[in-house]
Amino acid sequence: MVDDAAEPEWLADAMVRPINAWTVREIQEHAGSGAPDASPAERLGKQVLHDAAALTEAPDDAKTRLKGKAGRAKRVAWGAPLPLDAVKAVGKSMNVSVNDVLLNCVAGALGLYLREHGDDTQGQEIRALVPVNLRPLETAWQLGNRFGMVPLPLPIGITNPVKRLYAVHAQTQALKNSLQPALAMGLMATSGSVEKAAQRAMLKTLSRKATALMTHVPGPAQALQLCGSAVERVMFWAPQAGDMSLGISILTYAGQVQFGLIADAGLCPDPERIVAHFEPEFQQLLTLALMLPWEVKA
Repeated sequence: MVDDAAEPEWLADAMVRPINAWTVREIQEHAGSGAPDASPAERLGKQVLHDAAALTEAPDDAKTRLKGKAGRAKRVAWGAPLPLDAVKAVGKSMNVSVNDVLLNCVAGALGLYLREHGDDTQGQEIRALVPVNLRPLETAWQLGNRFGMVPLPLPIGITNPVKRLYAVHAQTQALKNSLQPALAMGLMATSGSVEKAAQRAMLKTLSRKATALMTHVPGPAQALQLCGSAVERVMFWAPQAGDMSLGISILTYAGQVQFGLIADAGLCPDPERIVAHFEPEFQQLLTLALMLPWEVKA
């Protein structure tokens, strides 16, 4: 049996101790480590310990109305899709990724929802567990998954959409430059070999550190055909685990971006109110992008 008080220590130990040759190879690929001379190896070791501590010893997520004991009943909602070309244009004009733009919309929508319910979000962040792909592009055709699940802070307390966008961008860049995704994959790969009590402790600890699980899936660029008819829209629901109350799904399909939300009915009985904010949040950024000076080439 695993003592609740010892969970952080157990999880930190489990993150570092079972690192095997496969996990080390993943970390070296991610870090770009080449020749095994002492100095890079020492730096890599320090970064492993630093990122393992960041992944496992982070404080519990912020106590908002969206964080609590999840039940079995769920609610789902989805909204009108956004044009992918417009999302790309906003990202390019502001020198951030498409993913940053979409995550900014999510953070803005969640912050608005909480403030509408009377919550003070000033200075607050909530975390979402997001998958990070670790498979190189040249091996994308291979079967199986190679990803790490890491907690991404969403700055729900920043009301200025541009300031919030660059705060999101800074967080995503920090995760990309860390070893947390590779360490998380190593932890998931070894979790099946430990006892059930340890698995439950790991899930409980990780779920305390995040409010949502969020995934962004790139779908087909062209509309699919089914029995001679075009499939206009596609949707999926992000899985939920532990006491994370929200599952946020983002799907790009046939030139559009679709948001979906599955929520715990007790903690968030009205997810449609969150979804309703996605499109207005994007329109704010689009309007600001259109106001920027555009370079006209002769």
